[in-house]
Amino acid sequence: MNPSKRGTPDFILLALTMLLVGFGILMVFSASSPRAAHILDDPLYFTKRQIIWAILGTICMLFLMNIHYTRWKKWFVPFFFGCVILLVFVLTRDAVNGARSWVSIGELGIQPSEFVKLATIIYMAALIDKKGEMFRDLKKGLLPVVVIVGVVTGLIMLQPDLGTAVVFVLTTASVIVAGGAHLKHIMTGTALAAVCSFVFINLYLLITDGNDYRFQRFTTYLDPWQDPLGSGYNIIHSMYAFGHGGLTGAGFGQSIEKLFYLPYPHTDFIFSIIGEELGLVGTMLFLLTYLALLWRGIIIALRCPDLFGTVIGIGIVSMLAIQALINIGGVTNAIPMTGVTLPFISSGGSSLLTCMMSMGILLSISREVNRIGK
Repeated sequence: MNPSKRGTPDFILLALTMLLVGFGILMVFSASSPRAAHILDDPLYFTKRQIIWAILGTICMLFLMNIHYTRWKKWFVPFFFGCVILLVFVLTRDAVNGARSWVSIGELGIQPSEFVKLATIIYMAALIDKKGEMFRDLKKGLLPVVVIVGVVTGLIMLQPDLGTAVVFVLTTASVIVAGGAHLKHIMTGTALAAVCSFVFINLYLLITDGNDYRFQRFTTYLDPWQDPLGSGYNIIHSMYAFGHGGLTGAGFGQSIEKLFYLPYPHTDFIFSIIGEELGLVGTMLFLLTYLALLWRGIIIALRCPDLFGTVIGIGIVSMLAIQALINIGGVTNAIPMTGVTLPFISSGGSSLLTCMMSMGILLSISREVNRIGK
């Protein structure tokens, strides 16, 4: 590969990315304006912040798109350890709403756990590429990678941020599979993780006597109506939103549930507002756009000429798909609610910036794919 000779980026992936970002800004405006007007006396408060992050994300995406992705073989160490240091740093901060997840930079807040997902994907891809066939060896290949994942997962759990931890673990598991780990080791690790999770959950419930909001989320998932004004309130109103939307939707800006019923209509529950305002038809079109972006990313990753690019590409697509599935599954009560954002759509600078940086790297990979394809 000659980094000085580049192909054209995948313009379909670029267009789909910008389409989702633009749609996200519109939905943040619709979902947040009543709350922002009432609380902050500025209906465009969250919208303006989202636009600022989108502009910054676009700059980062275009910059990374024009940097050959193999450069990350040299840059992954400072990027990864910088994110880990920030993860440790947030644990020294005062808790906000029961969690320590943010680092304040002026008026902006940075969530290191969002960036560490991308940093770990690149770090793991570099290690897998370096080890080659040795990665199939348990002690010399897979185990060091698992240790890294375990340490970062522990730091995220200490915040505590269960939703991000779940996304992180499932994403890194996808990277391990894409890297060619031995099937026997994967199956053994999965079984061991299941046993450890079972033991941990039971010990945790024993210590807390079941009086914990995480456990309440699981019981709420089983029956939201057992506590309709308490733990089941959010998911019940999320269901109301989809019901009100029906087939064709109530119309853009016409959501009722965003009027101080759903507590986080522009972040965790923005998909509920999409369902209410755009209905089943609009929601399906949105999901098809999402699927098209993910499918395009998979094609680019699989066509990449080297393992390093393939593993990064699969890791990025997995990260976006898993986070989207967990968010959508949570607000539709298909799975217990975990409180993660919807990639490209939810209000949140760290999430949007990480997603667009990821797209920049994936677009850089696409340039190499198109160069070889010519």
